[in-house]
Amino acid sequence: MTSRTLIFIAASAFCFNAFAQIDSRSASTCPPDWQMSDRQLQGEWTASMAGGEETARMVLGPHPDWEGNVKGRISRPGSSHPMVGDVNEGTVTLEESADGSRITGTWLGEVVDGSCGTEIHGNYQEGENAPPRAFIMRKARP
Repeated sequence: MTSRTLIFIAASAFCFNAFAQIDSRSASTCPPDWQMSDRQLQGEWTASMAGGEETARMVLGPHPDWEGNVKGRISRPGSSHPMVGDVNEGTVTLEESADGSRITGTWLGEVVDGSCGTEIHGNYQEGENAPPRAFIMRKARP
């Protein structure tokens, strides 16, 4: 082997190692004992359905009557509904109501590993008989 080949191999190995270290640091930014709670669920979120162009906006705060729960609103183009929810053993449950009394939509999701509660993936079900649709929620603001 020529010295140029050896230098190229060494430089390539160095660059590959540096990129691997950067990737591993960015993927593990959450503390090891981090767990999702209702506090991380509070704030402004955007949500989109798989295969759809519609985006919903959720604004959630602490529930005034039920400690450990959130309450807020979900807004879509042309509508806005009340919403409540909680986090139980890492599973996020949000329920919306178009009429203010019965559940008309349920969001069940899990926090994406490494996102520290800023991204949630799951399924949305409108009513009781509609098929579930995959969703992605991303935190817009705390």
